[in-house]
Amino acid sequence: MNPIEYLWKDRKRRLGLPLSFTRYSLSEDRLFCETGLLNLKADEVLLYRVRDLELTMTLGQRIFGVGTVCVHSSDKSIPHLDLKNIKKPREVKELIHQNVEAAKDKRRMRTTELMGAGQEPDGLCEMEEDEELD
Repeated sequence: MNPIEYLWKDRKRRLGLPLSFTRYSLSEDRLFCETGLLNLKADEVLLYRVRDLELTMTLGQRIFGVGTVCVHSSDKSIPHLDLKNIKKPREVKELIHQNVEAAKDKRRMRTTELMGAGQEPDGLCEMEEDEELD
């Protein structure tokens, strides 16, 4: 088994300093979140399941040069993952976006918005490249 090569790593920050036991990392196909010191909890989201990215930066976060990237996915166990108080949030959001698109291209998937499709609560469905709309 090959070790995972990470494209980005950071920790949740307090007052701009990485004084937390929450660690975030990104590989070419997954986004990881690990929390805890003695009791470790590890979550991951497959990038091809990511539907939307959102960036929020409060005044306090902007003062300390951090922000929060919200990842919305179609994953049943983690539909919403917040990367809280990370350094350079705009660059991280763009890096995640590029890798999400690459993961979807690699799996030959595309997300199409359909009005009234009824397949998903938010009106989105994932289709294989060869499928056609009626």
